Amino acid sequence: MPSAPAPFPADPTVLHPMPGQPRVVQLKPLVTSELVEVGDYSYYDDPEHATEFETRNVLYHYGPERLVIGKFCALATGVRFIMNGSNHRMDGPSTFPFPTLGGSWTDHFDLLTNLPNRGDTVIGNDVWIGYEAVIMPGVRIGHGAIISARSVVVSDVPDYGIVGGNPARLIRTRYEEEDIARLLAVAWWDWPAEHLTRHIRTVMSGTVAELEAAAPGAA
Repeated sequence: MPSAPAPFPADPTVLHPMPGQPRVVQLKPLVTSELVEVGDYSYYDDPEHATEFETRNVLYHYGPERLVIGKFCALATGVRFIMNGSNHRMDGPSTFPFPTLGGSWTDHFDLLTNLPNRGDTVIGNDVWIGYEAVIMPGVRIGHGAIISARSVVVSDVPDYGIVGGNPARLIRTRYEEEDIARLLAVAWWDWPAEHLTRHIRTVMSGTVAELEAAAPGAA
């Protein structure tokens, strides 16, 4: 008998992966900034401004810190990443950034340099960020985390944590600590696309043990 045809994975280079739905864009083929890194299959959903993600959703990004978004992340409408360029001085009487407005005020631009910088903002793999959530500078969100709608994330989120609120607080974790370690070891998001395609149902609805059994090279 002829062998079964190889599974056909989705294409991570297609900007609009859902026919007839221009509101959904895969971010990797969209972004152009060297300061923004996005993994395969991560997408943004916006009914009006999906292709304007870099200018409308990544704010005050004057560098040099990076925004890193992992693979298989789902970003809902209005998610915002506030970058370190939003910082103002707070050690004097006024927080107003006078030198940015030009004229002779630019002679004092040194007052805006060397402000505190929290570094890169890093989003792990398989992260779901809900409607109009705000991610503050330098935050690190772990793999498999869920960010509730309209949350303001001001501190790091653990792997498989669910957070919500303003400021966002940990509600619970999706798995027990031991199972989280097993999931991180499996790292299904790094599986070859063809292998992943064979095991989509396990990745979406299986147990941790079933996922381990499906991993490449598993006995």
